[in-house]
Amino acid sequence: MASSMKAIQIKNTGGVEVLEHVIIERPKITGLTDVLVKNHFAGVNFIDTYHRSGLYKLSLPAIIGREGAGVVEAVGDGVKDIRPGDHVVYVSPSSYAEFTIANSKKVAKVPDGLDLKLAAASLLQGLTAWVMITQSYEVKKDDWILIHAAAGGVGLLLVQLVKNCGAHVIGTVSNDEKAKLAISAGAEHIINYSTQNVVDEVMRITDNKGVHAIYDGVGKDTFETSLACARRLGSLISFGNASGKVPPFEILRLSEKNLKLMRPTLNNYIETEEEFRKSTAELFTIIKEGKLDIKIWKTYKLNDARQAHLDLEGRKTTGNPKNINKVVQTTAAIEGDVSDNLGRILSLIKRSERKEWV
Repeated sequence: MASSMKAIQIKNTGGVEVLEHVIIERPKITGLTDVLVKNHFAGVNFIDTYHRSGLYKLSLPAIIGREGAGVVEAVGDGVKDIRPGDHVVYVSPSSYAEFTIANSKKVAKVPDGLDLKLAAASLLQGLTAWVMITQSYEVKKDDWILIHAAAGGVGLLLVQLVKNCGAHVIGTVSNDEKAKLAISAGAEHIINYSTQNVVDEVMRITDNKGVHAIYDGVGKDTFETSLACARRLGSLISFGNASGKVPPFEILRLSEKNLKLMRPTLNNYIETEEEFRKSTAELFTIIKEGKLDIKIWKTYKLNDARQAHLDLEGRKTTGNPKNINKVVQTTAAIEGDVSDNLGRILSLIKRSERKEWV
């Protein structure tokens, strides 16, 4: 078995030029709960660009990436329910590589009938959307819900899930093409923020009551709009900062309508092994039942990671292919050849609202 592997490593923070395609030592099992995975796919998310740029600090040098899917090569002595040969997904650092060590509590088996590509494409974005509609704010039948960046990767998933709950979906987008994507996912009303006033339109649609909850992955550019769109006793779930961090604000402003404000992170919902596996099993069940449509946009070779980041940050991907920032974001992934070939970064879904969330 080869002792080296290909990976995407950063030694300094900055633009895409700091992403280096390197050959380094392959990781080894050292802990009781270690799981060594031969990656077939690794997700590419906005948080990866934050790590690359230095917005979120990593110890350098580092392999970036937060999620992947592949086949188990080996496990630590304390791992009982995962075995070599199992097809798995995981949440763990260092997934832009041919091999990754993950902690067994953040590893889940991929169910029969779901391929690794789809599993990788759906994991973080899907979990994000799922815990938001079940835990951050539990969506109820006939609720009015505003979803920013509704044609983004997480946005399109939120639209589908909220609609499945029997609630009314209002989505914001930046152009007509993205409007069609959001409508096809189930959005009842679309607001093009490039040409329409979001607050005015939300109030018109809701008879001046506002919405029960807002899912806002955009951050700075939409925060004030989100507060204004909430009805009395409403909830604002601010889960990302694609346009920048929300600046400090006076907390007393929430008392004007007795609003609830939450800034959740996915990790705090899936901290334990039970939480991670329960949420992952629920997510995969609704995907297999056809209640959540996961689209795959594009596949990149591992050594094209720079281009994947350029596409992600430049709005070349949308909820699946092309939206980013205020309206977009992509889920890409690294596809690894099961032999010793390069992995590929597979750009599966776009995440516009995403995520630092992880």
